[in-house]
Amino acid sequence: MLEIIPIPAFQDNYMWLGINRELNCAFVVDPGEAQPVLDYLKKEGLTLSAILVTHKHPDHTDGISALAETFPEIPVYAHPTEKVATMTHPVRQGESVKLEMWPDAFKVMHIPGHTLGHVAFYTPTMLFSGDTLFGAGCGRVFEGTAAQMLSSLNQLADLPDTTLVYCGHEYTLANLEFAALIEPENVDIQERIEQTKTLRAANTPSLPSTIALEKKTNPFLRCTKKGVIMRVEDYVNRRAANPVDVFHELREWKNNL
Repeated sequence: MLEIIPIPAFQDNYMWLGINRELNCAFVVDPGEAQPVLDYLKKEGLTLSAILVTHKHPDHTDGISALAETFPEIPVYAHPTEKVATMTHPVRQGESVKLEMWPDAFKVMHIPGHTLGHVAFYTPTMLFSGDTLFGAGCGRVFEGTAAQMLSSLNQLADLPDTTLVYCGHEYTLANLEFAALIEPENVDIQERIEQTKTLRAANTPSLPSTIALEKKTNPFLRCTKKGVIMRVEDYVNRRAANPVDVFHELREWKNNL
């Protein structure tokens, strides 16, 4: 039996654990904290077999050293430019990560913007998007450019609609509130707000979402839509030059709320 479960960390992070129950082992994505992972593994009788790292920020990496002490020689996959100190296996755009305990190889997608070496890990059914694509939102542009970030988001949006999106934070409801500000007449956004409120009231994660849902409700994937363009132009009181300009102003608007 295969499953993906979230392990909460800090205030709003998710560390994703991929579990093979038949083999009693697991991999973890972006372990910002070690103890919650170790506690779950011990409770379930699981061995950790790999660590996948989307980017270098401490809330995604600080637990790696302690996990590596408990599971010596564990492989740690990350992009080489991220300079993750515990990295053992540098991975780049187009390469694959094949874990013995998981049936599908993970394709590496280099998606700069949030950081320059940010990567996503993708199989035919699931995407670990780190802090690039969120539920109804996207990460801040810390190291890259708006053009890089939009290009990265467009890469992800081109994945099959049924792809499950596992991102790094529980930001969905706040992101949807911004999305509703941008597209107040978008019924898909209103429906997702109600669904997300119900999930969060039950202390249930709003994730994973799907690429199809993100394309309908995520303003940062809708920079070519007439309604989004007009809303941005009204906000900045000028014509938007192109989709990158629309994205940049959307991200700045969200940053300033």
